Amino acid sequence: MTELQDQPKLKAAQRPRTAARVAAVQALFQIEQNGDRPDSVIEQFLVHRFGTTLSGESYEDGRIPEADVALFTAIVRGAVSNHTAIEQDIVKTLPSTWPIERLDPVLRALFCAAIAEFRHAEVPAPVLINEYMDVAHGFFFGDEPRLVNGVLDTLFKTPTPVEDHDSTTPSPTHD
Repeated sequence: MTELQDQPKLKAAQRPRTAARVAAVQALFQIEQNGDRPDSVIEQFLVHRFGTTLSGESYEDGRIPEADVALFTAIVRGAVSNHTAIEQDIVKTLPSTWPIERLDPVLRALFCAAIAEFRHAEVPAPVLINEYMDVAHGFFFGDEPRLVNGVLDTLFKTPTPVEDHDSTTPSPTHD
């Protein structure tokens, strides 16, 4: 076991909003990697990944106990509906020699979740940055949490309007 696994920082029962953020990153990763429909992924998490089981399964078992379901759903839907604008914001923050495609897909999902929550939540920027750095520490063991800090700090100091950028031109929905 690694040192981080020996001493987990996240206690899901004590931090349901953090658990929701972790789940949102995982869901956005799944949506990007598999091309799954967001509503389908949200439903999968609600039915199969959230809550506790009789056997006490935890994060290591793919379960996310005690997550704030409303926050999870809002982050995933916000990130998907504003995907293009969010990615443009990330691109503007990265050095020109570092295209967004070069970012680890989990890191891209984390940035999308953080930015989506920032645009639609009333949580102060420093709190969100700290929360998403905690989430990054759960996924990465290198310099990625510092990159998360730098990118989010830059983006949250000069926020873009809270409008839904990807739906400025109405498009038909397909179910």
